[in-house]
Amino acid sequence: MSFLFGRKKTPEEMLKQNQRALNRAIRDLDKERVKLERQEKQIIQDIKKMAAQGEMAAVKIMAKDLVRTRRYVKKFIMMKANIQAVSLKITTLKSQGAMANAMKGVTKAMGAMNKQMNMPQMQKIMMEFEKETDMMDMKEDMMNDIVDDVMGAEEDEEESDQLVNQVLDELGLSLNDELNSMPMASGSVGGKEKVAKPSGADDELQARLDNLRRD
Repeated sequence: MSFLFGRKKTPEEMLKQNQRALNRAIRDLDKERVKLERQEKQIIQDIKKMAAQGEMAAVKIMAKDLVRTRRYVKKFIMMKANIQAVSLKITTLKSQGAMANAMKGVTKAMGAMNKQMNMPQMQKIMMEFEKETDMMDMKEDMMNDIVDDVMGAEEDEEESDQLVNQVLDELGLSLNDELNSMPMASGSVGGKEKVAKPSGADDELQARLDNLRRD
């Protein structure tokens, strides 16, 4: 029979339709409440006017009308509050339905991903990754050792020069100054130069320098 009366509405569509109806009812109640509030103000003005003229019978009638009007205003306010509560429940149901559908979709997606996931293949990939990482680390260590060896030779030479200078400083000597201060004599025999032999206190200095050269 659905082809005679149209397609059957889904629960989401029914909730949406009810939500629109409730919103329409709230707007209608607001319009009626505003009219009654205007009428209430007009009745108060009329009561004051008739009281000033001394028409007390008319004042009593209008006072009863004012009481009824205020009572209707309160009823409209309560009806609006009730409709808003129902509308809030519908919104909650819609949110819960959306959450359920989302969870259903996520569950399907997770199931599909689990079916596609090949654990042996993943384990093989992880093992290959670990192997390549270890090889990269080993090559990096080898390169660092080569660089350290090259740079270490220069550092060792500099360090040895510093140690020699430190030893000379402790002895109160300077290698260049002491070598330059040693007496040199040029001989005339055969055009050959001869070094004058040190004597006295220079013997001790010469001995220290010889020891440093041997070390």
